[in-house]
Amino acid sequence: MDEKLLDILVCPICKGPLLYRKSAAELVCKPCRLGYPVQDGIPVMLEEDARKVPPEEEL
Repeated sequence: MDEKLLDILVCPICKGPLLYRKSAAELVCKPCRLGYPVQDGIPVMLEEDARKVPPEEEL
């Protein structure tokens, strides 16, 4: 992921910062506990495509 892109992307729900998880190929919003997939290097920032991060999974 491009660092400049990460600096400007925010969670579409709470507008908070996102954490890039390279191993899972997703951008994670800690407050919302949602993981947005990154497909072919392109973040998919749609709430309906986001994965709900279970409480037992560490962020």
